[in-house]
Amino acid sequence: MKELWDETYSGEKYVYGTNPNEYFKEKISDIIPGRILLPGDGEGRNSVYAATLGWQTEAVDFSQSAKTKAEALARFQNVSIIYKVQNLNEFVPRKNFYDAIALIFVHMPEEEREIFHKKLISSLKIGGALILESFEKDQLKYNSGGPRDEKLLYSLEDLYNDFAEMDIIEFSKEIVLLNEGDKHKGEASVVRFLGLKL
Repeated sequence: MKELWDETYSGEKYVYGTNPNEYFKEKISDIIPGRILLPGDGEGRNSVYAATLGWQTEAVDFSQSAKTKAEALARFQNVSIIYKVQNLNEFVPRKNFYDAIALIFVHMPEEEREIFHKKLISSLKIGGALILESFEKDQLKYNSGGPRDEKLLYSLEDLYNDFAEMDIIEFSKEIVLLNEGDKHKGEASVVRFLGLKL
């Protein structure tokens, strides 16, 4: 899998574009900047955007090619980010440390997802925000991107169970029009979530 993503990110072109995810952009603008964690942020479009808003930004992904492009994008935007190359399953974030976490199209098998989401909740400060957009199981009907394996797609029930202990501010399944580089383009079925740590 690491080799697949390294190859995907190895070209000069940013495969998901350089603009931030629209849902992330909308929600992060309402939060006072502090420390933010962006697991699985690939080529850095969201972490770099957060840094331009004044966030102390930390990204984690297991592709060295992605890190190289994320750091180049940060230099172009005249900001700095911290980017760790690590498998998300092995990543252990500091507890009660982040003011926000953004999970934008990060897909894992069920058993890995549940464990990872619990780690992320524990790493948020009280009142910290978690912003999530992921492909919903109905995404298999569309050709706009995302995993083609239903086990890697999420349902409202999956995510409600994972984040039930949070104060849920927004939670919906929506059909949206994606325009994020070559890999996310067209109508898509997504889950959007915004919650605060209690």
